[in-house]
Amino acid sequence: MRITVGMSGGVDSSVAALLLKRAGHDVSGFFMLNWEDEDSGTSGCHADADRKDALAVCAKLGIPFRSGNFAAEYRARVFAYFLDEYRAGRTPNPDVLCNREIKFGTFLDAARADGAEKIATGHYARNDCVDGRWRLLRAHDHAKDQTYFLHTLDQQQLGSALFPLGDLDKTEVRRIADEAGLPVAAKKDSTGICFIGERDFRAFLSTYLPAQPGELRTPRGRVLGEHQGAMFYTPGQRSGLHIGGSAEGNGEPWYVVGKDVAANIVYVDQGHDSPWLQSRSLGASGAHWIAGAPHAASFDCTAMTRYRQPPQACHVEVDGDLCAVRFDATQRAVAPGQSVVFYAGEECLGGAVIDATDAPPIEGSR
Repeated sequence: MRITVGMSGGVDSSVAALLLKRAGHDVSGFFMLNWEDEDSGTSGCHADADRKDALAVCAKLGIPFRSGNFAAEYRARVFAYFLDEYRAGRTPNPDVLCNREIKFGTFLDAARADGAEKIATGHYARNDCVDGRWRLLRAHDHAKDQTYFLHTLDQQQLGSALFPLGDLDKTEVRRIADEAGLPVAAKKDSTGICFIGERDFRAFLSTYLPAQPGELRTPRGRVLGEHQGAMFYTPGQRSGLHIGGSAEGNGEPWYVVGKDVAANIVYVDQGHDSPWLQSRSLGASGAHWIAGAPHAASFDCTAMTRYRQPPQACHVEVDGDLCAVRFDATQRAVAPGQSVVFYAGEECLGGAVIDATDAPPIEGSR
């Protein structure tokens, strides 16, 4: 089979290519440049070094290598949405949209145009086809499972994809890379958002969304200090508040519990389990179902509201592209703009974007 592997320059995609080559497939590597700074035309996320690493791996494996510049598509289809969501006071997850629009969209189209029958990535996930329907399944290594970020794929995209690492633990992937002498065997995993890289998040975002300082308040209205721009904060955030000790304080850490972007106010409270961070239900929109439609308008399943969270038991009511979700147990720091992703056992059913929760209202917030 002719397969094009999306090569990031990291150990996961490199081992994916190695395993497919060992299995006898006709494999090639493809590096995606997804970000360029507007002022300099250069990447802020080590893309040059990553491209060289991907090229070195392909040379080691003896497979063809090429690259493509998808920065314009990324800026139009992913980054514009990212800015719109922050502007609206939500906390978006660009990786979800990047997978659907770029890695399994633009890249898939480019690979097919070059004659590939399938594409492969280093994602920790599995897929199979049962009775003509493609399923997305959690990876064997639940600690690395990335189906949360893949829940917006459709049948055509999922049927065109291979996930060679789906049955492996991360430690096994590292061992395979080391034994094969791959030059990236010991390379650190990338973290965070690619287009920000090593830069300060607030400084980067403020170049696109100018922010004004405002008040840090308790839910009951007491002013504790100043924030640097309400859009930069998300529920449950602890770092970057610079409150320190307070005459009102009880010694526990402070957390963001809400914000009013229109009034430029960020609300904070003490304690990991602050009541303003607790919710049992949420409303979500833009629902996407991997099978093409939900299997029922009302059903029980499990769901994740953030990456690496153990799936939580819940009940889901579907109305068009809207979902009402009621959890069996209280959830902490559910953030509007993030995804709620649904599972039936190991199968990822799809998901939606969180709009609001039933966390206690904050006095004086809009």
